This record gives sequence, structure tokens and C-alpha cells, in this order.
Amino acid sequence: MVHYAQNSKPEVSVTQSAFAGAVSGAVTRAIAQPLDVLKIRFQLQLEPIRNGSKYSSVFQAVSSIIKEEGISTLWSGHIPAQMLSISFGVVQFSVYEKLTQMCQKTDPQFYIANKHWINFSVGAIAATFATITSYPFDTVRTRLIAEQKTNKAYRGFTDALFTMIRHEGQISLFKGLVPTIAQIAPYAGIQFAVYKLFTDNILNKIAFFQRSTNMSSTIETTIIANAFAGSMAGFFSKTAVYPFDVIKKRLQIQGFQEHRKAFGRQMYCRGTVHCIFLTISEEGFLALYKGYGPSILKAVVVSALHFTVYDEIKHMILSIR
Repeated sequence: MVHYAQNSKPEVSVTQSAFAGAVSGAVTRAIAQPLDVLKIRFQLQLEPIRNGSKYSSVFQAVSSIIKEEGISTLWSGHIPAQMLSISFGVVQFSVYEKLTQMCQKTDPQFYIANKHWINFSVGAIAATFATITSYPFDTVRTRLIAEQKTNKAYRGFTDALFTMIRHEGQISLFKGLVPTIAQIAPYAGIQFAVYKLFTDNILNKIAFFQRSTNMSSTIETTIIANAFAGSMAGFFSKTAVYPFDVIKKRLQIQGFQEHRKAFGRQMYCRGTVHCIFLTISEEGFLALYKGYGPSILKAVVVSALHFTVYDEIKHMILSIR
């Protein structure tokens, strides 16, 4: 994360922030997609893990998926997932940078005194905008990951998109949006607040994590520092809101259960509250944390990559300027 002295505050433009966010999202998604596939498969499994369930551990799940459906299945839904990550990164980081700059210019003293709460609030607002913009890609991605490859419902992204609209209506692209926003706002808020806390207040004060730079009046943390801060941000934020992610995924496959019969029992629910009730009553409270292992691993990796790549691109832009 780039830190500026009070007298010298170079800023990236909205366009530059959008570009950095897009590249960050694309790189992160390409690397972390298999973890996302594992997470979603576990979240949609109704049977208790290690008790007659199809997937009982991360390694067993990977082995089973590759053996039964092929290694390419680990990148199921990669095209809509890339579209999701790129559009989300563009909107999230550009809105975050713009709102942060507005807060800094409007009342610098208030910003300095309340920067942790401002980082939380601005991060939550930016992620909410990004979620609404990119959500249809998320729904299509979930469908493509959830389907059994030996009993395909769709031929690919475009077919899935138009089939859903034709048979279920445009509203089907936004199934699970309510719990998603309930999840993403605090998730992103915590993520940005924790990341900035580590980079602005802890790691940038330790010589080992300070990177030498030719840019005057700046203190810049190293790639290692940014990656560590990003991983901590991912861990704390994902742990805090994880149950909402489980409910979102289960809502996104409503009307799609016939293509998942080989995976075991299927859930039929009418909405967010009903889905929560059925999950807890039929599987127990801990079912809200199904898939937590691969999910937290993914969150740590994705968050570290996301912030690190974004800040490295920002550093390059500012260096050139």
C-alpha cells in the first residue's frame, strides 16, 4: 500500500484505479478459481461431511472431481468468474479511491481522526456498488460450477445466461442478492479496514517491511508486507460473514436442482429466511460453515493477491507519473 506524507499526496485517477482493479481481479481469479469450485461444491452439499457425503475433505473432493468429471472442472465457470472479478474490481477500487479522495479533501482532520471507520464505510459502499453491477456473472458462475459435468444443463456461459433469462426470467440472475449484500458490505468494510490498519499503522513502521523508493515524500511497504496484510484482511473478513455466503449459494441454484441429483439431497426453499431455517433445522447450525476450510484458504489467497497486485500497479502508475 502506498502511503503519502501530508505535504505530498499523489493520487491515481478513477480510470487508473479501474485499470488496476481489473488487472488485479483477473490475475487473482485465474489463480484461485479451483478453490472457489471446491468451496461452492461443499456449500451446496446437504449431507453431513464425513457421514455418507459425496465430499468429505479437500483432498478427497479434488480427487473425486478430477476422476469423475476431469481436471478442467476445477475451472468450471471460469469465463463468467473472470467477468465477475474484472467488473467487480473495476467498480470496487475506482469507487473506493474516489470516495476516499473526497473524504480527504472535504475535511482532512476528520479523515485523519476517523480513518479506520472511514475505510470501513467507504469499502462497504464500494463493494455494494460492485456487487450489484457484477452479480449476474456470479449467479451464472455458480450454476456452471454446481452442475454435474456428466449431466450438463448448459453448453457454456452464453447458453447459461440466455437459458436462465428465457426459462426463469431476468430476476433469476439476481437470486440471492439480499444475503449477498448483507455479506459483502461488512465483508469488504472489514477487509479494507484491516488491510489499511496493517499497512498504514503497523507494517509501514517496521524497517523490514519498508521498501526503498525514489518517489519523494513517500513511505511504501513491500510486496511481502502487502501480501501479509491482505491475507489477514481476507481471514478476518471471511470468518465474520461466512454464513451469508452459504445461504447465497443455496439460493442461486433454486430451480436448478434436477441437474444436481447425483450430488445427493437437494434443498428447495422460498427465500433467504426460509433457506436459513431449513439449513439449521435439517443440518444443524454448523452447516452455515460448510466449506469453511477451502473458503478461508481461498479468502486468504485471493485477498492477498487482490490487494498486492492492485497496489503494485498503482505504484507503477505513480512511478511513471
